[in-house]
Amino acid sequence: MVRDRTSRAIEDYIRAIYDLTRGGDRASTNDIAERLGVSPASVTSMVQRLAGEEQPLLDYEKHRGAALTGAGEQVALEVIRHHRLIETYLHEKLGYAWDEVHEEAHRLEHVISEDLEERMAQALGNPRVDPHGEPIPSRDLVMPAASTTSLRDLAPGERAVIVQVRTDDPALLRYLASIGLTPERHVVVHEVSAFDGNAVVEVEGAMERVVLGPQITDHVFVEREEEEGQD
Repeated sequence: MVRDRTSRAIEDYIRAIYDLTRGGDRASTNDIAERLGVSPASVTSMVQRLAGEEQPLLDYEKHRGAALTGAGEQVALEVIRHHRLIETYLHEKLGYAWDEVHEEAHRLEHVISEDLEERMAQALGNPRVDPHGEPIPSRDLVMPAASTTSLRDLAPGERAVIVQVRTDDPALLRYLASIGLTPERHVVVHEVSAFDGNAVVEVEGAMERVVLGPQITDHVFVEREEEEGQD
């Protein structure tokens, strides 16, 4: 497997570039440096190295940034599969809260064997999503489709079910849990401010409506539901 020749540092680069290019753009040196907390010079050295290998993991062009090759994408998906299976195992089998699993999974994702990965998947019933609703790549490293509709996209009166929360910020995850904004919970948007994008949201099971700004609604992804009474 391609991953057999990678190190933790390389996998961190590949995963960062995967995340930065998810929308189809190339990843700039500065964006990669900011994501990993390293210097732009260090990034340039690494991406040039990974792009110059016999089986390159990256396509890199000066001033245009980096994108993953097919081999690089396979490395990224394998790391993501490990990470999300570990998060799910920690949450479901060991009682970790959903805001506690990211850092533990990040430490372990680089070192677990393929045998352990498979045993965890079987013990969990081969889950399709992790505790945050993020899709888990399949055994053959195919990423399931995910919602592209955020809570911010909903108009007043629209109903939806939360399917995914895209953040690894523990404080934000704890806040979302405290107001019930977790996967499989139903919501209704009642008002949206035209000035600042703040939304008044009713969360299933909550006593009161909450006002949420874009810094929160941008991270919560949903599937729209038909309004009651519609065919």
